[in-house]
Amino acid sequence: MDLETTAVTPRTRALDGPLEAYLDELRTGRRLSANTLDAYQRDLGDYAAFARTHRLAAWREASPTFVDAYFASLFKRGLSGATSGRRRSTLRGFHAFLIRTGQSLADPLVQLAPPRVDRRLPHALGVADIERLLAQPLGEEPLKLRDRALLETAYASGLRVSELCGLERTRLDLAERTVTVTGKGSRERSVPFGRAAATALVDYLERGRPALVHGRRTDAVFLNARGGRLGRMGFWKILGGYARAAGLRGVHPHALRHSFATHLLEGGADLRVVQELLGHASVTTTVIYTHLDRGYLKEVHRTFHPRP
Repeated sequence: MDLETTAVTPRTRALDGPLEAYLDELRTGRRLSANTLDAYQRDLGDYAAFARTHRLAAWREASPTFVDAYFASLFKRGLSGATSGRRRSTLRGFHAFLIRTGQSLADPLVQLAPPRVDRRLPHALGVADIERLLAQPLGEEPLKLRDRALLETAYASGLRVSELCGLERTRLDLAERTVTVTGKGSRERSVPFGRAAATALVDYLERGRPALVHGRRTDAVFLNARGGRLGRMGFWKILGGYARAAGLRGVHPHALRHSFATHLLEGGADLRVVQELLGHASVTTTVIYTHLDRGYLKEVHRTFHPRP
């Protein structure tokens, strides 16, 4: 796996070899998603490019001063505190690997102060804006039926974009109006959705999806125009197009997910239940979530979601 398009030299091999070995360890030793691995590769590729610019011959030459200069360069490039924090975590893991494999003696990040993380509240649309957005996919063409079901399901369930695009037909229970997904950390959860989303899904599955599948054998719920699984970029383009048509600005990929959570909380839903619906499990809250049964989650969703 190429980390950077450069001429192959002994210096390049000395730097890229350990990076590739670390990525291989992550790929085979941990259950990381393809998107997470891509993020590691981008972070480490950027770090390697900086090391080449500063003429490091091997990673054991990476000093605290060198790493401090790297993070200063991120600041000058305008990267956010959250990105710098993720890079720090990536590099800590990489340098721990170097120490473990005998390629370095010390962690150059150990004495560095963690970068400041700017905690920005996620943007949520108002209920009126949501209604205007969801009203945009007009018509009975297969793609319009898909788009209507896609947006309704995204808002009704609060799924992540990856979960929505990865949704399988066998995980969708229209009778019970629930969808089961496997989220981060391979945690499975069942999320209810309302009648509006159920109606849109039935219309799409009965009249839209058969026209898009083109004879393929696939269990994916949401398909693109060629009959393949709809991807994340495809969803972003669809959402962006309808947001512009609705006169909405700054609608990001997770806008429907954030709006779902915000509207439930504003309506009086319990924070712990919303965390469960979103799949935001943590060490301290997992025990609490195990006591919430499926019927209770459905009742909270029915009571507090503005689009039942």
